[in-house]
Order: sequence, then structure tokens, then C-alpha cells
Amino acid sequence: MLRRSARLRERRRSLRARPLLHLIPNMITILGLCLGLTALRYGLDGRFQIAVALILFSAVVDGLDGRSARLLKITSRLGAELDSLVDFVVFGVVPAVLVYLWSLEDMRNVGWGVSMLFATCMALRLARFNSELEMPDRPRWTLYFFTGVPAPAAAMLLLTPMMASFTTGVGWPRHPAINAILAIFVAFMMVSRIPTFSLKRVRVKPEWVLPVLMLGGTALVFLVTEPWLAMTVFGVGYILSIPVGWFFANRMRRREEMPSHDEGGIASAAAAIDRQEDRPPLSDRIIAWTGRGSRRS
Repeated sequence: MLRRSARLRERRRSLRARPLLHLIPNMITILGLCLGLTALRYGLDGRFQIAVALILFSAVVDGLDGRSARLLKITSRLGAELDSLVDFVVFGVVPAVLVYLWSLEDMRNVGWGVSMLFATCMALRLARFNSELEMPDRPRWTLYFFTGVPAPAAAMLLLTPMMASFTTGVGWPRHPAINAILAIFVAFMMVSRIPTFSLKRVRVKPEWVLPVLMLGGTALVFLVTEPWLAMTVFGVGYILSIPVGWFFANRMRRREEMPSHDEGGIASAAAAIDRQEDRPPLSDRIIAWTGRGSRRS
């Protein structure tokens, strides 16, 4: 009876009129979807530079909807599901189709199969991500790392050869074999358990504020003056950071697990000493005090 009344109250609360301000995060998410679908349209017309630029803008918008929801203190199941569906379309389907039209079409059925593999792995990754949000008691080190490559980064990595061709003008980044191998690698990384860096919880020490600002300003100038070259460098740098992230994640995990291992080692060592001396366990040995001395029972 209590559960039924609680459900009724929750249903009435969900049916109440909400301020227009509460719809801003979902409207931002829909804006990202429109950018992604428009990128697909330009890709079908062969205007790949505009298409990739729209995908990058959609990645920026994808980071704004979650932050706006947190600032407004608005959380809803609708927003979470909508965000996953938009990520699947914008970062899974659209980049796969763009790369197929740009390069993999020469491989015909094999190229289309690679594109479908990328989109399928994107769907599996997003489904796993949503299911792990409700998992309690996650290790602390997982707060600083993603499990596998996140959706926006995967789309950027898949489009890296295309962006490299925009800035260099050479034809080898368009080779179907290069794009097929890269698509398979990124698809595997999305569904893998390999930890990758997450910048959400990175803290900058006071003495490092100015160097970080200088480095960030240099990167922004580089991005404005040579956007395609900058994005290519960022993509290659992200690939090189994967083994580094794996190393630091394993080190943090070992540090968190070390106390439990030490306790287990001490307990096993005590048990071994008891077995060697043919004595009962310490918990079974009771000291009984008498007037003149002690005896063990």
C-alpha cells in the first residue's frame, strides 16, 4: 500500500507543469542532434569539411547539456535516455556513414560492415554506460578514468584521417585499409575495459595554474589558426595517451587494493605459524587467570 501511494505521488509530481528553464538541458541535447543530422546531409553532398565541423560542434554541445543540468539541479530519466540516443546517432551512426562515403565505399560490403561494426559498438558502449551508472560502491580510481573510449572521443578518432587530409592535401589518409583498421581499433576500444583519462575531476595545484593557462591558451590559438591540423594532433595525442592512462589507472588500483592485501597476508602468515607449532588458532586460545598464575584451556 505504501509503495502504491509513493508511486502515485511520483506520477503526480511528474505530471505537474514545469518552468521553461527546466527544458534548457533537453533543448541543448536536441540542438546537438540537429547538428549531427545536418552533418550527415552535408556528407551526402560531398562537403565533408562542413560535416566534420558540425560533428565537432555537436561534441561541444554534448558537454554543455550535462553541465547545464547540473547547474540548474535538474535530473530526469528522460534527459538521460535522450542524451544516450543522441550520442548514438551523432557520434555512432553519422561518423560511420561519413567515413564510409569518404573512404570505405571502395571496399563495398566489407567497408559497410566495418561502418556497422563501429555503430554497433557505440550502441553497446552507451548501453553499458547507462547500466553502470546505478552501480553502488564503485572503486575510487574509476572516478578519474573512463572505461574504454567515450563516445565523442571515438567519433573524433574515427574522423582523424579525414581531418588530416583537409590540412595536408595528400591522398594516403583516404586509403580504405587505413580507415578500416582505425575503425575496428576504435570500435574495440569503445567496448573494452581499458581505462582512459577523464578530465572531469582533474584538479590543478595553485603553482600550476599559470603554466596550464599558458598551455591551454597556446592550444586554443593553434585550434583557431590551424583547426584541422590541431584536431589531427589532438587525435594522435589521444591515441598515444591510452597506454599512459592504462598505466596510471593500474597503479591507482593497486594502491587502493594494497591495504586489503596486507591484511590478508598477515592473517595467512599467522595461520601458517599456528600450523607449524601445531597449536589451535589464536581466537581459540583463552587465558584463564587464577590466583597464582595462568593456565590455557
